[in-house]
Amino acid sequence: MTARRIYILACLLIASVSCRAQSPAGDALTTAEYRAELDRLSSATQQLDSSGRPTPQPLHDLPQSWHVRTDRGEFEVSAEGLRRDVHRYDEEENIANATAIRARLQSLRGNLDGFEKPPADVSAQRADLNSILARPEFRDVHGPNWLDRLKERLLAFLMRALGRLFRAVAIPTVGKIFVYGLMVVAVLALAYLVYRNIVWGTDFRAVTPTDLPISAKEWAVWLAEARARASEGEWRDAIHLAYWAGISFLERQGTWNPDRARTPREYLSLLSSSSEHRETLTALTRVFELAWYGKRGASERTFAQTLQELEKLGCH
Repeated sequence: MTARRIYILACLLIASVSCRAQSPAGDALTTAEYRAELDRLSSATQQLDSSGRPTPQPLHDLPQSWHVRTDRGEFEVSAEGLRRDVHRYDEEENIANATAIRARLQSLRGNLDGFEKPPADVSAQRADLNSILARPEFRDVHGPNWLDRLKERLLAFLMRALGRLFRAVAIPTVGKIFVYGLMVVAVLALAYLVYRNIVWGTDFRAVTPTDLPISAKEWAVWLAEARARASEGEWRDAIHLAYWAGISFLERQGTWNPDRARTPREYLSLLSSSSEHRETLTALTRVFELAWYGKRGASERTFAQTLQELEKLGCH
């Protein structure tokens, strides 16, 4: 009799292990099944109120997590937060706790909808950004070079040496004087490096204009130089000089404060949408950028178009 009981118990154990071994494959939900489960739970929350009715059974049968299978892989979505919300509702049935459960389910549903949404196409924005960064004003912008990295290593070495020295000082008076002296030297050296980078650094030269403003040269002089280059067949240079003739003309009229560091797009942004010169300067800037930055479209026809836009501004 004892042997028979042992045999039956062994069979039951083997069957339970087999069932557990086969269960994980069936627990995975597709996104459609996971969405249907969230909708089922959301429907059950409509019965939640403060009337004292028991919590719907589906909200008590929540798993620890949902295993969701998608085309991009398999994911585990934790249900712990929802289980805590249900537990709080069981302890105190009120509208606030019921609303928290509904909000949690809406958040899970929103995460699923956002995951299934295809990513936005940013190729056009990336192309615009690359064209902007290819302009001459960004030519000198770069990351740290070998000299910058050497300065960082020397400074890090100095700070480590000072740190070891602070721990190793044993003579109180002499040690403090020596340490404070080294600190002063380190601060002065660091201040000198900062000052040197600010005064002689390439980035400072790139953003600080040293030339006179555009309006320092009369727009008529710019235009005369443009016509001279056009007579030589240098259409790209002619359009370039003609554009600055228009900028000098508007600057002389007080349209904006002189600043040689501005880009063509920045000049254009200084004009309000209601300005009478906005449309003309937009067309002038477009021709200039295509000819000068894009290196295309520079011809006798585009130069004549540039002169027409200048005449609209009043440069004639």
